[in-house]
Amino acid sequence: MPRDPMLTFGQGQGMFLYNVARKWFTLGSVLIGPVLLLINAPFGRFSPKSDSIFLVDGITSWIIMELVSPIAFLTCFFSSPVSYYRPDLPELATPQTLLAALFLIHYANRALISPLRTPSRSKSHLIVPLCAIFYNLINGSLMGSFLSSPYARIFLNSSATYERPSFYIGLALWAIGFAGNIAHDEILLDIRRKANAKGKGKEPQPTVDGKPGRIEEYYAIPQGLLYRFVSYPNYLCEWLEWLGFALAAAPFPVEFTFSTLVSLFSWETWVSIVQEPSHIFAPNLLPPYIFLLSEVLLMLPRAYKGHLWYKQKFGDRYPKERKAVVPFIL
Repeated sequence: MPRDPMLTFGQGQGMFLYNVARKWFTLGSVLIGPVLLLINAPFGRFSPKSDSIFLVDGITSWIIMELVSPIAFLTCFFSSPVSYYRPDLPELATPQTLLAALFLIHYANRALISPLRTPSRSKSHLIVPLCAIFYNLINGSLMGSFLSSPYARIFLNSSATYERPSFYIGLALWAIGFAGNIAHDEILLDIRRKANAKGKGKEPQPTVDGKPGRIEEYYAIPQGLLYRFVSYPNYLCEWLEWLGFALAAAPFPVEFTFSTLVSLFSWETWVSIVQEPSHIFAPNLLPPYIFLLSEVLLMLPRAYKGHLWYKQKFGDRYPKERKAVVPFIL
């Protein structure tokens, strides 16, 4: 049976779930971001100080939770759930395939290479990998669904895309951000390696409620590259990486006007956004930009709280001119 050229986007369950996920993944990040200024996610330097049956191995849990994203991405990229017809796989030399490869390269490093090269990692409370699995399942599915969608196939048409400056700017920013992320993570790994080599890889913690504190990972003041300016340059580089990806993969979502910005401070605006059907929620806000927005909203509080932790732990030894995550600003 020949395909009807007028049928492109699916209207069934796949499209419904895509729009629901797109809306609530965005709103969830907007709502949870401020909450993270009030609490410390219990992993890494904020891992609980006393032993608990809910503490899990930091490296193993990290690998498991981060592998969810590329698995979900590939599942949706190959099945194209928002298309009426399952399209043929894109050829290797297309922008779609290139962007899919960049996504997978990032997660190959994040989920496998980096944790397997980590000398040691603090234990994590079970709630952290559980939340991360849910987050990565939604995000990976959204990104895979988008890149295999009819919209992406049209926007990333090979001939037009290769003439678009934002595509090359985006690829360059992705490469710079990816390299910067790895370089700054390597500085942190080197601190741990040197501490382990000197037998200082673990630090006993104070007694908690009459019970001996756990033995925790060793921390030192990182130095070099953008650590001269900020406490979390790896976060900044990751944001740059996904900004580049978004610029290459999708059109910029909105044209901000003064009235638009003012309306975001209105309670009625947010009530309307929550109540409106998912399929009409911010129709131009596509998954690459949703992921970027989500990362900034969820990682910025962590960077700020971690910056305060550094200052408290090291006191006057910590560089006073160093900001949290944005040089000279924040």
